[in-house]
Amino acid sequence: MSGNSIGKLFTVTSFGESHGPAIGCIVDGCPPGLALSEADLQHDLDRRKPGTSRHTTQRREADEVEILSGVFEGKTTGTPIGLMIRNTDQRSKDYSDIMDRFRPGHADYTYNQKYGFRDYRGGGRSSARETAMRVAAGGIAKKYLQQRYGIQVRGYLSQIGPIRAGQFDWDQVEQNPFFCPDASKVAEMEAYMDELRKAGNSIGARINVVASGMIAGLGEPIFDRLDADLAHALMSINAVKGVEIGDGFLCVEQKGTEHRDEMTPDGFLTNHAGGVLGGISSGQDLVASIALKPTSSLRLPGQTVNRSGEPVEVVTKGRHDPCVGIRATPIAEAMMAIVIMDHLLRHRGQNMDVESGLADLEK
Repeated sequence: MSGNSIGKLFTVTSFGESHGPAIGCIVDGCPPGLALSEADLQHDLDRRKPGTSRHTTQRREADEVEILSGVFEGKTTGTPIGLMIRNTDQRSKDYSDIMDRFRPGHADYTYNQKYGFRDYRGGGRSSARETAMRVAAGGIAKKYLQQRYGIQVRGYLSQIGPIRAGQFDWDQVEQNPFFCPDASKVAEMEAYMDELRKAGNSIGARINVVASGMIAGLGEPIFDRLDADLAHALMSINAVKGVEIGDGFLCVEQKGTEHRDEMTPDGFLTNHAGGVLGGISSGQDLVASIALKPTSSLRLPGQTVNRSGEPVEVVTKGRHDPCVGIRATPIAEAMMAIVIMDHLLRHRGQNMDVESGLADLEK
């Protein structure tokens, strides 16, 4: 299986399965001298881990990360950083009934067609459990970006099903299980999820992620555009079916006079482009949104086929998120941080001493 790595200078390669003994990753390209410990990574892992509220899967994993290499006397050495999280709460027997039948909306069928067989225990490699290692690796990038360049990467849930956040307060994001910036919507979201869970169904969500304190010049103008690489990274998250940069699809209804981000000596007047112009960062906030589909693992009966191609009924047992978007905010933050980190190192290697003759516009 190829395609387990992302990045060119700051690279992350993950390994492991949902019901294997452990999951892990190798982070290569982190500059030396960054103070780093497990505690630096654990906060975001705790934000992502299962079982933190009644609205998420009740699988109980501590998700305690271990640093295996690349750190000496509390600082990164510049060598590959090995990270590992041991799996402790697998219930593989919950999946025995789907051993020979394909869950609709899952990777079961496509895995079987590509590899000839599949690990049916929790989805194996295609399980969202793998994203824990992205969050751990992203924690390294987030700390480096914040400490060395003042770039802060944060995300929030802007919509779950029909419920949209109306007000916005960054301080509220960490005060509720939904990562919602609108405190007035939390009770409505809780009631909606309770009703959905009782019905045995699921729902989708929208997550917004923002990098503030950006510098201008990151990205390339052709294939390695900053927004293209960001879209690639965000789309690689399990269940993501849509990615928008800046206004995204809203630009279809905007006139050019509305969408263009006009400039003055005091700075940009708007940020419809989401902080990227021609594939290169403008220094404005980098803004992206992702749409996550409803969970496909349901206890409600559905039609499918088995390995013999015969029509059968499928019911998914086990512990599943009724809305995967609830735990997706730290994952989206991690992927944005990894992309920015990679492009920052690439920019530093080729263009950091370039003098443009023009000061950065105020943001």
